[in-house]
Parts: sequence; structure tokens; C-alpha cells
Amino acid sequence: MFFRLPAAACAVALSLVVSACTSSSDLLDDVVTSSVKPVAATASNRDCMARAMFFESNRSSREGLVAVGTVVMNRVNSGEYPKTICGVVGQKNQFAPGVMTRKMDSKALPDVMAAADAVLAGERHPMVQNAKFFHTAGLNFPYPNMHYVLKAGGNAFYEKRGREERAAKGVRPQSQLVAAGRVEGKQPRIQVAAAPQPQPERFGTPQAAPAVPQMETAQASAPASTATEALSFAVDQTKADAIGALILDQSRTGSTD
Repeated sequence: MFFRLPAAACAVALSLVVSACTSSSDLLDDVVTSSVKPVAATASNRDCMARAMFFESNRSSREGLVAVGTVVMNRVNSGEYPKTICGVVGQKNQFAPGVMTRKMDSKALPDVMAAADAVLAGERHPMVQNAKFFHTAGLNFPYPNMHYVLKAGGNAFYEKRGREERAAKGVRPQSQLVAAGRVEGKQPRIQVAAAPQPQPERFGTPQAAPAVPQMETAQASAPASTATEALSFAVDQTKADAIGALILDQSRTGSTD
């Protein structure tokens, strides 16, 4: 059962949320987060937010915890769900069974509470955007209206798009999240262009081949012409010393002592 606010109240609430949006340079696992107007960090709000994160996300992933918290706040502000955090988290058949009654017993609880406090203070996961739904990552459903926005903390987050929005914008399947750079800890696949290869000249003048690096030798600092003459049998004898000329003559005639 959904609770709906009057249209006028929804418009006022939406205008407040939009006007309060600010950018933030805080880093969330290398993701720049966004922030909105903070929510009162009462004991009940902290407990209910932490419970949604604790039982629905991989507790080692702060990105996943904040993403779940963003969905909770999106529902609170939507006008389509209960207007309180505890009302959203405790709504029947929406979150994990026993989410409001089970004991939160884990060494990760301080991290979960810190993430809950951050969301209450206004932190949001920017890639979740307006999504109000998620399920365990890897599960597949046949519905055509599921537009996936993020995979984090073991969950796949998605929006539900109507027929007209699907026709105008399409939908992103879960399988394309990696390529879109929307998977926790993954970057979008980047194609690296190959080095350009020499192309033949169309009009008969061959293009020069790329220069080949020369191997360093002990005589690398010597002029190129000197190194060539010293290793060549075509050397001019007038430029060679007596021993060099003798070796040259012996090599040509094949004579030995």
C-alpha cells in the first residue's frame, strides 16, 4: 500500500529538494558524491537507515551502503512511499525480512552507522540519481521497464521507466553496467588506438619508413661516418694507418703468416 501526498505538497517538497542540491568534493571510493539538505539525525532515523544498509548491502562497501541509503531517501521524498525513513524501511515486503527487528551484530556496525550518518547529513550516491529500486546483483527479470544505473555492494540499482520514457531514452540492461562505468571498482572500457602505420603514397613517391632506434655502443658519441669506415672493407687506404692497411690487404688476399 502506497501513501500519497496531495499534489500541492509534492510540488513544494520537490522544489525544496531541488533548490537544496549542492555539489560536494567528498570522495566515495573514488566517486564524487552529491549532497542535499540534511535530515534530522534522530535516534530512530539513524537506526532505521542503518538497518536498511546493514541487511541489504555488502557491509565492506561504503559505496554500496550509501547507494542503499540514497534509495531510501528517494522513496521518502517521492510522495509514493511513506514520508519517513522508518516508514519506508519498515514497509511490508519492501526490504529484507526482519529488517526492523533483527539484531545488528557485526564488527562492521561502526562503518554502517558512519554511512547512515553521512546520508542523513545529505550525502547521496550520484549514479543512483532518482532510482527507487534494487535487487541482488546477477538476478535477471523479464520486465522491459528496468533501467539499470549502478551495481554496488552486491546490489543492482534501477529505475522503472514508463512506455513513453523508454521510447524516448531507452533502457540500460544490467549487462551493460560495466561498459557504462557504473560498477563499483570498475572503470569503463577504453579502446586504445593503435599506433599509425606508414601508408603507401598514392602518386608513386614512397613514404619514408619510421626511424629505427640505434643500439647504444661504446662509440655512440663518435661521428657516424667514422664508425662506418672503421668497420668497412671499402675504406680508403690513404685514410688508414699502416697496421690497418696491412690487415685490409691480408683479409682481401686471404694470406696468413
